[in-house]
Amino acid sequence: MLSLSRLKTYLELIRFEHTLFALPFAYGGMLLAARGWPGWEVFAWVTVAMVGARTGAMALNRLIDQHIDAANPRTAGRHLPRGLVRPGEVLVLAGVGLLLLSLAAFNLNPLTAQLLPVALFFLVGYSYTKRFTWLCHFWLGLTVGAAAAGGWIAVTGAFEPALFALWAGVAFWLAGFDILYATQDYDFDRKNGIHSVPARFGIPKALVVARACHALTLAFFLLTGFLSGAGWPYYLGVLGVGGLLWYEHRLVRPDDLSRVDQAFFHANVGVSLGMLVAIALDTLL
Repeated sequence: MLSLSRLKTYLELIRFEHTLFALPFAYGGMLLAARGWPGWEVFAWVTVAMVGARTGAMALNRLIDQHIDAANPRTAGRHLPRGLVRPGEVLVLAGVGLLLLSLAAFNLNPLTAQLLPVALFFLVGYSYTKRFTWLCHFWLGLTVGAAAAGGWIAVTGAFEPALFALWAGVAFWLAGFDILYATQDYDFDRKNGIHSVPARFGIPKALVVARACHALTLAFFLLTGFLSGAGWPYYLGVLGVGGLLWYEHRLVRPDDLSRVDQAFFHANVGVSLGMLVAIALDTLL
């Protein structure tokens, strides 16, 4: 039987709190698609899908990257390099997560079931991209952005223009802050052949790319509102997101990367939760 202490270890392993990045956008896509509450069944299966996808993808990432993590001083204290969990345990955890995602996909609608192999390809493939391309951040963005698209499709069972705009907005947001996060590993990545925007172009140019990504985020969020017929609460939320992204970029400078973690977690959780609140007010009131 799984003890509470072991459960806590597994949750720490996959950084379960980072579910707050993608889950609010899955709910937001769901609410926008329904223009209101879609029902408890859809809500429950979307939740199961998101928890499963996040658990499976993060467990696989830890497993695939365990040797890189062990060599990197910043990540050497993670669970697998320290021997706090066994690789077999992590593989089982990944399998359970992907099984939950699959179960949810088949219980939502035919399109979510048909798209399951595509979702699995992107979820599993991300961990390998840093080995051959600096576009890895954008692969991750597309993968996490699919959470918003998945929430939408869970309701409608169809593709719609606003869905793609929301997906793009989330994808560029995620890619932008992942580039900021990667600045911490600039020296290690360059010495060990790990691909990233900072390692390829240098930190100052990487910060410019991140700012461009976040400008596109705002543009696509605005387009999402236009295409979905959103009201003023939604646009007020986008304005708040703009302020948070401005604050995030104020925290990270080429000559001072000491506040990357603060920018990474606090500002970006504010972005995802802020957008969910704005969408909820716009669609439920």
